[in-house]
Parts: sequence; structure tokens; C-alpha cells
Amino acid sequence: MTEGWTIREPTAVLVLADGTVIDGFGLGATGAIEGEVCFNTALTGYQEILTDPSYARQIVTFTFPHIGNVGANDEDQEDLVPANATGAVGAIFRADVSEPSNYRSSGHLNAWLKDRGVIALSGVDTRALTALIREKGAVNAVIAHDPDGQFDIDALKARAAAWSGLVGLDLAKEAAGSDAVIWDEKPWVWNAGYAAEAEPRYTIVAIDYGTKRNILRRMAGEGARVILVPPTTSAEDILAHNPDGVFLSNGPGDPAATGDYAVPTIKTLIEKDVPVFGICLGHQMLALALGAQTEKMHQGHHGANHPVKDFTTGKVEIVSMNHGFAVAADSLPEGVEETHRSLFDGSNCGLRLTGKPVFSVQHHPEASPGPQDSHYLFDRFFRMIDEHKGRKAAA
Repeated sequence: MTEGWTIREPTAVLVLADGTVIDGFGLGATGAIEGEVCFNTALTGYQEILTDPSYARQIVTFTFPHIGNVGANDEDQEDLVPANATGAVGAIFRADVSEPSNYRSSGHLNAWLKDRGVIALSGVDTRALTALIREKGAVNAVIAHDPDGQFDIDALKARAAAWSGLVGLDLAKEAAGSDAVIWDEKPWVWNAGYAAEAEPRYTIVAIDYGTKRNILRRMAGEGARVILVPPTTSAEDILAHNPDGVFLSNGPGDPAATGDYAVPTIKTLIEKDVPVFGICLGHQMLALALGAQTEKMHQGHHGANHPVKDFTTGKVEIVSMNHGFAVAADSLPEGVEETHRSLFDGSNCGLRLTGKPVFSVQHHPEASPGPQDSHYLFDRFFRMIDEHKGRKAAA
């Protein structure tokens, strides 16, 4: 043995449903929790990723090896109810987390993970784990952290094998707030933080299935007063706000399960000729309301480098993705047009309803984290509202 080397004993494990055990070194919270293991290919924005409510009940494997080197802060969190830790339940890193080196940092990632109740595992061959997921698909697992390195591996294997996974789970109610709130905070400005929209020109009701802060900020930045309502809010209560448009947010879980109560509301809003814009789970909810179907993906889309073609402009955008379910493109009924498509695997990434002010996309155009190629979609939503108002006034 080379003199001076220190052998560290594992203090955390990832136990897959097939019995595979992966050792590493624990960070963040202690204990054990089930989740679906996926991988994210983004190079930046780990805090935004881990706080995205769309990752509820998931364990995120970061393909970029150095995570945590810029620390953590209060400005980069995406969920609205962080006390409930509505984002990822676990995280997997290649390298040890270093001391933070960034002027915006207010603390170490390890402490931040512990405060949120997120179990993390470092020292893992994340390329091998990513290859496994690409071959076998997103896998169910248990992630466990014990500073003393004491694990009942057989019990963890049984627990991982017994977990039912995300199919059939409605997680929107857990990820969303329970009360209606007003949102007026606009996008972040370098070294200035966030400002409020003082003179809103639009009233938007956003149905919260587990929304991200920066989606709401983008709409406030377009001049909107956003009324955020719980996912079970009725169409009648939404219409009582007299909205100029309705936004269907992102969120976690199986869209078919959430659709049991969400789809009737969306159908009513469309019948009432209200402009509608959906993102991520909201896209899937809209598709179900229009008569299409959703399906579980093999490995999902998670990253900030996904190429998507917008057929309405002919342009290719690089976008942020985070979803494990997708709209089945071949299930789109007559009158529903596919507007966007993934150039990675050909899956559906957008739709619009012919003759109605209704459209949605699968990706995250707010770009948090990720490229800003799709910011135009928010402008498209508000231009659609203006055109709809003009047609009603002329009728």
C-alpha cells in the first residue's frame, strides 16, 4: 500500500431494485428513501435541478463530475415550498464536494442538502451508472446514508424491489401549494436580484402542479399579475378571477393519475374559450384533455442540451428537459397539431389546438438552468392573448 494514503469506508449506498449495490460516501441527510434513478446532463444549475418539483421521488445522477463547487444560496431555489423538500429526494455525484468558491454562495452544498432532507452519494462512477440507465431504463432504488457505514443490505434490496415506482402516482398535490397566492416577482437581474411587476397588464391564473419560480418570473416579466392556484381548483373558481389566460404548470408524477381531477377542469376552460399555455406536466395534462395519451419513457429526458425542432418556425432550439413521461405523438386526435419534436428520439415536445388559443410544450422554456432559446414562448403566449382579445372585441 502506498504510504500516506487513507482508505475510506463507504458511508452511503445506492441499492437498485435488481439487487445491484453501489457504494460511496454520504452527504446531506441521513437515513434511507426510495426513488427512481435518472441522470441529468446539465453542466450548471445543480441547485435549480435539485429543487425542481418535477423531480419529486427521484434520485438525480449528475453526469457532470464536479457538483457543489459554487456552493448554495437562497436565490437559486425553484420550488415554492422548500420546507417540504418537494424536489429530488436523492443525488449522486462523481467527485467529492469541494469547498464553495463563488461570490454568490451563502453556504456549503452538504449543509444545504442536509437542511432539505436530501440524501447524497459521492465517489460513484456516474458514467457507468448512466450507461446502465440508458440500457435498462430509469431504475427504482433506495439511497441510504449512515455516517457509521452500517447498512442492512438485504432489507434495502427488499425495499427497493418492493417500491412500485412512479407509474400511477399523483404527486402534484404534494408538490403544489394548498392556497391561492399572488405572484409578481420578475426575472433575476445581475447583481440586483428580483424586482416586482408594479404595473401588470394581464391577469394570468397558473394552475400549480408543482411549478418552478422562474416560470412565474418569466410571466411577471411579460407584464402579468399571476394568481397561483392549487391543482384541484375548479374551472368555476378559476374563471371567477376573470383571467386573460390560464397557465398549466410543470410538476411530478404520472400525468394519467393527475389527470383524473385535472383534465375535466382543463376541458371546461377550453370550452369557455380561455387562452391556455402548458409546460411539462401541464403539456401532458392538456394533451389528455384533448383526447391524446401519455406513456412512460425508457429513460426520460433530463438535461439542458436537448435539441427540439419548432415546426411553426422551422428552427431548432437547444432546451432544458425534465420529464419521465411523454405525450404519445401517434395518439394526437384530429384538430391537434404537433408543433415541437425532440431531435434526440423523435418524441412529442409540443402541440396546439387548431382554431383555439391553446398550446403547450414539453420542455422548460424558462431556462433554469439551461439555454434561453425558448424564451420566445412566453412572448407567444401573451401575443396570443392580445390577438384573442382583439378578435373578441371585433366580434
